[in-house]
Amino acid sequence: MRRVLVIGAGGVFGSRLCEGLLRHGFEVVVAGRDRARAERVAARLRAAFPDRRIEIATLDTATLTPGDLKATGATIVADAAGPFQGAEPTTARAAIAAGLSYVDLADGRDFVAAFPALDAAARAAGVVALTGCSSTPALSNAVLDRLTEGWREVVSVEAAISPGARAPRGLSVMRAILSWLGRPVRVFEGEAWTVRPGWSGLYRRDFGAAGRRRVSLCETPDLDLFPARFAPRGRALFLAGLEPWPAHVGAWGLGLAVRRFRFDPVPLAGWLIRVSGWASVVGSDRGAMRVEAWGVDGEGRATRAVWRLVAEPGEGPVTPSLPALSAIRVIAAGRVAPGAGPCVGVLTLEDIVAEMAPHGLATETAVERGAIHARAIGPAFDALPAAIRELHETPGRSLWRGEAMTEGASGPLAALVAGIVGFPKAQAACAAEVAIEADGERSVWRRRIGGHRFASVLSHPGGGRVRERFGPVSMDLSLTPEGGRLVYRVEGWRLGPVPLPRALGPSTRAHEEVDAEGRFVFDVEISLPLIGRLVRYRGWLARVSRPAS
Repeated sequence: MRRVLVIGAGGVFGSRLCEGLLRHGFEVVVAGRDRARAERVAARLRAAFPDRRIEIATLDTATLTPGDLKATGATIVADAAGPFQGAEPTTARAAIAAGLSYVDLADGRDFVAAFPALDAAARAAGVVALTGCSSTPALSNAVLDRLTEGWREVVSVEAAISPGARAPRGLSVMRAILSWLGRPVRVFEGEAWTVRPGWSGLYRRDFGAAGRRRVSLCETPDLDLFPARFAPRGRALFLAGLEPWPAHVGAWGLGLAVRRFRFDPVPLAGWLIRVSGWASVVGSDRGAMRVEAWGVDGEGRATRAVWRLVAEPGEGPVTPSLPALSAIRVIAAGRVAPGAGPCVGVLTLEDIVAEMAPHGLATETAVERGAIHARAIGPAFDALPAAIRELHETPGRSLWRGEAMTEGASGPLAALVAGIVGFPKAQAACAAEVAIEADGERSVWRRRIGGHRFASVLSHPGGGRVRERFGPVSMDLSLTPEGGRLVYRVEGWRLGPVPLPRALGPSTRAHEEVDAEGRFVFDVEISLPLIGRLVRYRGWLARVSRPAS
C-alpha cells in the first residue's frame, strides 16, 4: 500500500510534500498536533486532488508511540515538523519499532550526526530510515556527487541558499536559525578544522538569474558531511542569505550582538518573522541555491564547477520538500537497502531534478578551467611546457623553492617607488620561495627572495588578461605563448580602482620558460617612464610541498 503519514503537514514544507505525494498517486495521512489545522490542510488538498485518498491524524511527536503510527495504516512516515536542532529522533525510533520506513527534512547538524545510531535497529526491522531529505544535505550532496564525478582531487566545496524575500518563514525555521546565530560553529577551512561564529562573514555570491547576493556561514549537516564524503584539501562551507540585503546585514549584526552580549536570540523568533514580513516588500522574491566545487578533474586540470537553482516567486519553498518526495519514491520502489543514516549517496541529482518539473525551478551547471592563466590564455595554455602549466594550475596551496637573483631600482626615485610597492633590493644568487594560494577566483603569490618578502594578487578580469596587484598598484597583463615561453606585456594600469594614463604606466619585460633540467624559470623586469627600472628578478622554482596549515 502506498500510504504516507506526513507529520507537520500544516507547515510550509509539509504541505508541499503532501501535494507532491498526491501528484504521484500516494495516499496521504495529514498529521499534526492541531486537528483543526490538519482539517483545513486536508480540505485544501481534497479540493486540489479530488480522486486521492486523504485522511487526518492528530499526533504529537513528543508523545507518539509505535502503535499510534501503525494505527494510521501508513507504510512510510515523513517528519516535516521540526525544529530538529537539539532534538531526539523519537519519531524515527517509533517508526522503526512499528516496522515503518521513515524520512525527515532535518537540517539540524547534531540531529543528523547522531542519526546513524539507529542503523542496527532499522536493519533488524527491515526498514529504511533517512534523515536530512531536504536541500541540505540531500540535494547539496547529490549535486556535488555529480559535479566531482571522476575528479582526482577536491580542493574546496561550498553550498549556498538564498530564499526569496517573500518566502514563508515558519516559526520552527526561524528558531532553528537563531539557535546557532552568533554561536561557535565548527568548520573545515584553511586546510584544518576551526571554529567560527554562526552567520559570520559577508560574502557575495553569483546566483545566476537571481543575481549576486550576500550570504554568511550557516550551520547545517553539510559542514560535517562535505569533509567526510569529498575530503576537500582546503575548505568546506555552507552559506545562507536573506532577501532583501538589509535583512541579511541585520541578521549579521544580530549575530555580532549575540557574540558580544551573550544572550539567547531564540525568544525573538516571532518578532523577527514579523519584521522580515515588513522588509519583504522590497528585494527579489526569487529563491536560489548555489553549489560549487573546485579541484582537479579526471584529466588533471584545475576545474571549477558551479550548479545553480533559481525558483520563480512563490515556488522556492517547494525545494526542500523535493528530496523527501524523491526519497519516499525510491523507498517505495525498493531501491534502498534497510538501514538508517543521512540521505547522502542515496539519491542521484537526476532523481531530485525529476521532481522539479511541475514547478518554476530552473537549474544550470557551468564547468570552467579553474586556473586563472588557463582561462585567460584559452586552449593554447595546454600547449605550454608542463612545468609552466603545473605552477599556474595547481589548486589550493602550493609551495615552490629554488634560486634567484635580483637587480634593484635604477635610481633614487625608482628606489622610493619600489619601496612603496614592496619590491626587493639588489641581491646576488640567493634562495627563492613562492607560496601560492589559488582558489579559482584569484591567486595570492607570497614571494621570499634572499630574505626579502613581497606579494602580489592575480585575478582574471576577462579577456586574454590577468590583473596583478602589488599593494595599491595593479597592472593588466596580456599573456602570449611564444615558442615554449609565456610572455607578459602590460596593457594598462591603475592606482586602486582608478585607471591611469597608459603613457605614464609601468612597462615590463617578463617571460616564463623551462630550463634544461625541466624546471620552471622566470625573468621579470618592471620599469616606469622617466624613472627607470624598479626591479628585476629571475631564477628557477620547483614544487616541494604544501605549506603547513
